[in-house]
Amino acid sequence: MNNSIVGGLIYVKVRRAMELFPPRLRTLWKDWELRAMVLLSLNLQVLLIFFGNRRKYTNRIWIRIVLWCSYLMADWIATVALGVILDNLGNVVEGIGKDGSLDSDVELTAFWAPFLLLHLGGPDTITAYSLEDNELWLRHLLGLGVETGVALYIFLMAWTGSRLSILTILMLCAGIIKYGERTWALRSASNEEFRASMLTSADPGPNYAKFMQEYSLKQFEGFQVIAEEINEVHVPVDLSSVRDDSNRDASELLMAHNLLQIFKRLFVDLILGVDDRESSQSLFAKIDRDKAFKLIEIELGFVYDMLYTKAPVIHSLRACILRLISFACTCSVLVFFLLADHKHSSVDLFITYLLLCAAVVLEVYAVLLLFSSDWTDLWLCKRRPSFNIAKSIAFLQLPKPPRWSNSMAQFNALSFYLNDKTTICDGIQKLVCLNKVLEKYRYTKYREVSSYLRQLIFDHLQRISEELKSHGAAVDIRPIISCRGSRVLKEYNHPELDWSVKVDYDQSILIWHIATYVCYKEDHPKTSEVPENDYSKLSKRLSQYMIYLLVMHPYMLPVGIGMIRFRDTQAEVIRFFEEYNSTSDITQSQTCTIRNVCLWAKEYLSTRKSRVDKFKACKMLLKVNTAVVPVKVKGDRSKSVLFEGCRLASQLQQALPDDKDKKWEMISSVWVEMLAYAASQCRGNYHAHQLRRGGELLSHVWLLMAHFGLTDQFQISQGHARVKLVVN
Repeated sequence: MNNSIVGGLIYVKVRRAMELFPPRLRTLWKDWELRAMVLLSLNLQVLLIFFGNRRKYTNRIWIRIVLWCSYLMADWIATVALGVILDNLGNVVEGIGKDGSLDSDVELTAFWAPFLLLHLGGPDTITAYSLEDNELWLRHLLGLGVETGVALYIFLMAWTGSRLSILTILMLCAGIIKYGERTWALRSASNEEFRASMLTSADPGPNYAKFMQEYSLKQFEGFQVIAEEINEVHVPVDLSSVRDDSNRDASELLMAHNLLQIFKRLFVDLILGVDDRESSQSLFAKIDRDKAFKLIEIELGFVYDMLYTKAPVIHSLRACILRLISFACTCSVLVFFLLADHKHSSVDLFITYLLLCAAVVLEVYAVLLLFSSDWTDLWLCKRRPSFNIAKSIAFLQLPKPPRWSNSMAQFNALSFYLNDKTTICDGIQKLVCLNKVLEKYRYTKYREVSSYLRQLIFDHLQRISEELKSHGAAVDIRPIISCRGSRVLKEYNHPELDWSVKVDYDQSILIWHIATYVCYKEDHPKTSEVPENDYSKLSKRLSQYMIYLLVMHPYMLPVGIGMIRFRDTQAEVIRFFEEYNSTSDITQSQTCTIRNVCLWAKEYLSTRKSRVDKFKACKMLLKVNTAVVPVKVKGDRSKSVLFEGCRLASQLQQALPDDKDKKWEMISSVWVEMLAYAASQCRGNYHAHQLRRGGELLSHVWLLMAHFGLTDQFQISQGHARVKLVVN
């Protein structure tokens, strides 16, 4: 209801402002204000239905901005338009003629009220812009009652017994059904209802009172009674399925849906059983990388549909019946309205035809989207209808879009620190105080998640899962998933680097990010092209992705002071390039090189007209003497980790000077372990939150880890033991 209040206040302000204009403009505004609002409301619905589902598989910020504006405006534009219709009807002088009959144009505009209810119901592709909108379902329920009451009041005031009044009843039915669907969907996706839908029926367990009664009777009879524990053999649920040749994704859809019934509990922080872990582990031990990631994509796609669209509602039998009634009412109104004789304003008549045709077209498009969804394919796989029905549905299906963006964001901290991407618009952005807001987005770019990176992650998680499985189901996995690179360094026999992964997690990310980039620039000249399967390229990708999460989405990482460290490091980088010209621990030739770079960097920082050569900057950082631990010199006042990163880079270059491939293999493995740690520590609702932004690689890794049993949200102890009486 907040949107409605804001909309009403804006409308009042606009009306007061119009009093300042000449009478001719005020008349024009009075004639067109309702028409403009109705047309704008219709356009917003078109934007929402066509772009609502695209944020599922794209990370373009302009789509999010368009959707955000459309989502916020749609409700209050429709609400204010209803108020304008009611106000026009209440105007006795203009609304009622001398003979007591209602003016035909006013009656036609009153006919628009049910269409505004239809618009308040929203499209199927977006019911909630964010998870917080689902928690406001009670407000929408109140809005359903209030706006429906207003529409009914308009209907009663405009009732004349004409054909148009009869058609208004049909459109009111369609509008109420549509608005009710949205409220129902929001309630189903709210955290409380979503969690309640996963609770199983109450299980009292074995009859303890009866058991103890029998125990006491045997003791009274003089027998020696022992309660002996029996471990029942639990057979894991078979989550695999038989492939259906009619749909190439049939097997994956069925498997993903079966897995989803178990693992969707993770999104509301519920605990899974040991048998769930065993079932999932046995399945993922038999499949390859591509199938595993495809199952994750389908599962997360289902979760997105349940949380942000009307999918949980419209795929039920009750909803299908209501949708059929709504569609039949809209089509009937269109047909009868076309056959009727009209004596209305040509402009209002055109708008009415546009509203009717758009309602039918959008409803047909919604049905086509429904047929094209994974939910329909899943229904076909389970029900196996006749060949003709399956063929008809396949004919109506639209081309399937990707299930997620398949991209990972990249953020280069050194580029950001040196501000090497200045644009002409920087001055304008600074003038309107948007430079700090948009600056980080300017340094963010996206790269495809390559198959090599998927394989690296999959192999790492599979190896840990097999190791844990060999120790039995009751092993505590928390010490293992809490590793942040120490296991990898131990495997590669480089314990001298442990200091870099035993600090705070955000500090470790910054240190390794600086070291990875400096080593990358040292090993690969500017002109060389590094293949995607090279460990150095994979390490760089993961490094820039993790720093992106630290800067843009710190809530997905463990709690820390990451942004304080990031800003302090930025300040030290700027000071280093401005003031630090020479040191006593380097040779004269190195001093000249550093002096040249510093003078050049200082000139850039003062003029902002040239680009920093990051290759030379990295060479300079690598040559800094870090024999003394930086924290001993700097103390704890500044949280900068610039020279810790330089120290780690020097150690990495010296650790394996003759085997670069092994060095980069170790670095990439450290980054994968850091990625896995961050994924395991991030709460499920944050992963669900990111689904509306094209999805995050971190969310895919998190769910993949859960399927491998690498999460602490499983019960540790077995729960299938029973007791029987042994009488001696």
